[in-house]
Amino acid sequence: MPHSSLMATYAPPEILFEKGEGAYLITREGDRYLDFISGIAVTAFGHNHPHLVAALKNQAEKYWHTSNMFRVEHGERLAERLCANSFADRVFFGNSGAEAVEAGLKMMRRYHFDRGDTKRNRIIGMHNAFHGRTIATVAAAGNPSHTKGFFEGDLGCDHVPFGDIQALETAITEKTAGVILEPVQGEGGILPAPEGYLKAVRNLCDQHGILLMVDEIQCGMGRTGKLFAYEWAGIEPDILSSAKGLGGGFPVGACLASEKAASCMVVGTHGSTFGGNPLATAVGNAVLDLLLENGFLEQVTAKSLKLREGLQQLAGKHPAILGDVQGLGLMLGIKCHVPNTEMLARLRDAKLLTGRAGSDILRLLPPLNLTDQHIEEALEILDKTCAHWG
Repeated sequence: MPHSSLMATYAPPEILFEKGEGAYLITREGDRYLDFISGIAVTAFGHNHPHLVAALKNQAEKYWHTSNMFRVEHGERLAERLCANSFADRVFFGNSGAEAVEAGLKMMRRYHFDRGDTKRNRIIGMHNAFHGRTIATVAAAGNPSHTKGFFEGDLGCDHVPFGDIQALETAITEKTAGVILEPVQGEGGILPAPEGYLKAVRNLCDQHGILLMVDEIQCGMGRTGKLFAYEWAGIEPDILSSAKGLGGGFPVGACLASEKAASCMVVGTHGSTFGGNPLATAVGNAVLDLLLENGFLEQVTAKSLKLREGLQQLAGKHPAILGDVQGLGLMLGIKCHVPNTEMLARLRDAKLLTGRAGSDILRLLPPLNLTDQHIEEALEILDKTCAHWG
């Protein structure tokens, strides 16, 4: 049945889910699908998690919205906890990842403007990056398929190959305000930054007096086994964008910043009517409750190693179909020697939900609280799908 009232932005299959239970989505007919895409890294604790549901219901029965004209206790607490567990001193709440990135892009430019260096207004982004679908975020990523027909010129953005420190150094000029990158590229193929790269980028930014922004919308909030992926590199950024898993399925975005970077964001500089509303921040705090439980992130790492090992074994068993496994933590991709769109469709027919990245990567983003049983079930479905490919 065509969905004629919806704009043609996506092309979903005809499956219609009615409810979710943990790692599974269930149709009205009772078909159970193992969800290893998690709404693209959003439902970090699966579906219908009792702690998240209780937090949302409790706040929903009190009040939903006041706007940022008034204080929101859940928002203040969530900001304090994010700062206490990261490099940040200040947090701006929006409703999405794109809004979180936009806030950071504005901050990088305004930081220099307020210091009288008005020529420093260009942002350097990375090839194959993804930062959202707004005008500013597609400009920062520079993907021609996303920018086509929306604007002329570069909107003040330059782009260099991800992982090439010499190219970045060459691109920095007296007009550069900052650098934006994903510690693990998502849409570009589940690619972690090469060893030592983030530290070299940090050093370059310090040398030139420019700001470093990391986009952790997909790779943050425990997805890699650390609360934030930049921690693996032993650096601190100036700005960080977060969303997706932060709300566990409820829309919320956050732009975290150091005191230095955030000093330019004064009253009236930026804002959001819905950002940081009581519902979203109540759930965000519930997500942090689970992420910060003693030993939980270590469990994410342990499960990721088990899943990765299983995928590598399948690649060895089906070398004509599967190739290298890449990624970090429970943000994994496996190279496909067959069309990844067809692989995704066949796995979906076998009741395993996955995603794709780039032109040849099958993307796996299971819930962070998955079990060994979930891993074994997913690997079995993938094994059978490969075995019956011909």
